[in-house]
Amino acid sequence: MSLNLEQKKAVVAEVSVQLKDAQAAMLAEYRGLTVAQMTALRRKAHDSKVYLRVVKNTLARRATEGTPYECLKDQMTGPLAYAISSDPVAVAKLLSEFAKDNEQLKIKAAAMSGKLMTLDQVKALAMLPGREQLLAMLLGTMQAPIATFVRTLNEVPGKFVRTLAAVRDAKQAAA
Repeated sequence: MSLNLEQKKAVVAEVSVQLKDAQAAMLAEYRGLTVAQMTALRRKAHDSKVYLRVVKNTLARRATEGTPYECLKDQMTGPLAYAISSDPVAVAKLLSEFAKDNEQLKIKAAAMSGKLMTLDQVKALAMLPGREQLLAMLLGTMQAPIATFVRTLNEVPGKFVRTLAAVRDAKQAAA
């Protein structure tokens, strides 16, 4: 199905908007995947808040013009799915985990903040914890000294109450 000029402009604009706010963009060759497998990949991408789209390479080249992801232009050959996200770990995890289960999906190229990444770097990025998990770890680290301070302050009146209870028990035992 061919697109008319207006539809092509709309696709280029849509992909350009996604690339403008993105931290990472990856190209994956999907040759050999069934429709059901592609649907599953799209569903996982939607759940992970990753923009995933199959776009003609000529339109994708136009969409990357003037963005930090122009470095991917040389890699845009063959049937490709474009995965774009503001969370680089999410897009790396999505494609890496899906590629483990489906050998036909091959990560062809990736860029983060305008620099090409090797496949080893993509795998290392996929091993990192996700954004939410990193924020939780940061919050726990920031909260630890405050929680320790509060427990220390609470120990003084607690010790006083235990001392009074011991004195009361001693007087009752003596009486």
